[in-house]
Amino acid sequence: MKRRSAILTGAGLQRIAVALLVLVHLVWVAWGRGPGFLVRRTLGLLTGPSERLAQRWEAWRAARDQRLRGLAEAQAEIQRLRQALADAQVREAQAAPRLAEAEEAVRLLGLQHQLPLDLRAARILANTRNAPFGGLLVDRGRDLDLREDQGVIAPEGVVGRIWHVAPTQSTILPLDAYNASTAVMLGRSRATGVLQGTGPGRAEIRYISSQEVVQPGEPVFTSGLDRVFPRGLLVGYVSSVRPKDIELRIEVSLAAPLDRLHLVLLLPPSPPLELQAAAPPQPGSSPDAGLPRQAPAKGAR
Repeated sequence: MKRRSAILTGAGLQRIAVALLVLVHLVWVAWGRGPGFLVRRTLGLLTGPSERLAQRWEAWRAARDQRLRGLAEAQAEIQRLRQALADAQVREAQAAPRLAEAEEAVRLLGLQHQLPLDLRAARILANTRNAPFGGLLVDRGRDLDLREDQGVIAPEGVVGRIWHVAPTQSTILPLDAYNASTAVMLGRSRATGVLQGTGPGRAEIRYISSQEVVQPGEPVFTSGLDRVFPRGLLVGYVSSVRPKDIELRIEVSLAAPLDRLHLVLLLPPSPPLELQAAAPPQPGSSPDAGLPRQAPAKGAR
């Protein structure tokens, strides 16, 4: 009875009021502005992991879609570049013959300026050197008053002679034909002989005494004795020398690239035996440029 009365005293009531106040405050803090807050908070705690997982999933999908778009764009760009490269290669292949012919025409023009002869240019239409009795077909004939046995040269060296003349075309007998013969001389000793073709890309010099000293790499020039070519035009270079009875068997590597020619120059009929010295090269031009050259003076080494 005394304990109950002690609780109902002023101090006890004060403690009860403080406890109730604390309890109400805790309930207010827990509930917030209403009972829905606790529900939302509880649901938020329960759904938070799934929402974060969904956000990460969406972020991954967005990044994946961006990478796929970037990959598709890169593949499209690679395909475009490949097509551009293929088109450029096709254009280059189409332009290569014209560029080669243009470069050859420039060299022919330089050769025309260096040789004091009435030279005429001709375009090679067909190359049948590998066929029996084949040759080089050019687009010049009797319409330009061409004749048989006119010499044919290129910037690199002697090509051959005209074998047959038609109204608008002519056939050239190249130096490497079996029935081709050209009067030549060695650049070192000035010994003269006859160059005979032995097959595509091959020729040899006959009638050179075995007592002559001939070395591989020695230049071979026209001698002018056949009155088809003037003296001193480059024919080729000695590739091998072997003794054969009383004469030497001298194989020659021809200077003119007979398989790759597109343009040639036609010499006039019965050119002079000797040519004047070549004009000095123009500034900026190659000093040798593979042009036919005068033979060295007698006794020169």
